[in-house]
Amino acid sequence: MEVTAGYKMTEVGEIPEDWEATTVGDLVKEGVIENPLDGNHGELHPKSNDFVSYGIPFIMANNIHNGNIDFERCAYIRKEQADSLRKGFSIHGDVLLTHKATIGNTAIVGEIIFDYLMLTPQVTYYRVADPSRLSNIYLRHFFDYPKFQSVLKMLSGGGTRSYIGITAQLQLPVVIPPTKAEQEAIAAALSDADALIESLEQLIAKKRDIKQGAMQELLTGKRRLPGFSGEWEVKRLGDIAHIKTGSSNNQDKVEDGKYPFFVRSSTVERINRYSYDCEAILVPGEGGIGSIFHYIKGRFDVHQRVYAITEFSPEVSGKFVFFYMVMNFGKYALENSVKATVDSLRLPTFQNFEFLLPPGTEEQEAITSLLSEMEAEIVHLDSKLSKARQIKQGMMQELLTGRIRLV
Repeated sequence: MEVTAGYKMTEVGEIPEDWEATTVGDLVKEGVIENPLDGNHGELHPKSNDFVSYGIPFIMANNIHNGNIDFERCAYIRKEQADSLRKGFSIHGDVLLTHKATIGNTAIVGEIIFDYLMLTPQVTYYRVADPSRLSNIYLRHFFDYPKFQSVLKMLSGGGTRSYIGITAQLQLPVVIPPTKAEQEAIAAALSDADALIESLEQLIAKKRDIKQGAMQELLTGKRRLPGFSGEWEVKRLGDIAHIKTGSSNNQDKVEDGKYPFFVRSSTVERINRYSYDCEAILVPGEGGIGSIFHYIKGRFDVHQRVYAITEFSPEVSGKFVFFYMVMNFGKYALENSVKATVDSLRLPTFQNFEFLLPPGTEEQEAITSLLSEMEAEIVHLDSKLSKARQIKQGMMQELLTGRIRLV
């Protein structure tokens, strides 16, 4: 493979000739980082009955995501117990890397109110010993680089039992710009991208909470929109709509098909024929029981294990029923599923589902209009988030390979 002039080839791709290509093990030997350590194994590993409501955070792999540590959902152990452990004491500035089952999640330990954090054997800390040679924030972003992640997953063996121990981690490649200033400039640019992504994620979470609260109030009549009154009625889904499964199979899908094809997944496939041209709610009868709902008006086709709810009575808004099912059908479905090799839903489960209905379509449509506006705003923000993530990926490709030099 021909290498671009002024660059050299490394395990993670081309980098400028003045960048250093090294390994974790070599950085340990040179005193740039301390020997990486994870949490306590075997009998010393804290058990679930050791957890307390407050103490020293006990950080597991699932507490590390999107570059952050989730302290709200982590376990805690007594400080006396933590002090007695042999290793896994993580402090401010450490770079964390998950290395068992959940492979490759990263975070950096910020300012903490605790003396230290305790790690499980699923998480390794990397502690920079010579900050003049290596920026810890740069190292964390390099660990997120897709080509580094590919090497990490290859060494871990892949699969649900993937694991890369400390000895194997010493083989991991690291590429380092020649000056601390350049490392920090790269880290700052990628941290800004992270901050934008995090702010969008928080805004989306807030908007979803607001929408969920609005659904709880508006779809139960607890809060009425101005100008509406009258008693709500209990209706059976089977009495106000036609319900049946489709007749197509997965092999019928076409990558760039003309029409939506609803299968047993949250992903909507495509197909070149349609069986329906109407308003409909689509709910899988298997897989993700009670958690996947689609709404459409137009032409589409349906998998043989997906239920199509169509032909709504004149006094019923299909979109209102859709929102009501999103909020309430899941628990009902789990309680009424057929327990077999794969949990599934049968037609009577749908037909017997009861819901509350406002006395006129005007109120139903006013409610769905408000909820649809909230939903559209969330979809728009999701699109912005997806674009921000794509931009960050592009930035990593350019900055962590030296294609763009900031200093």
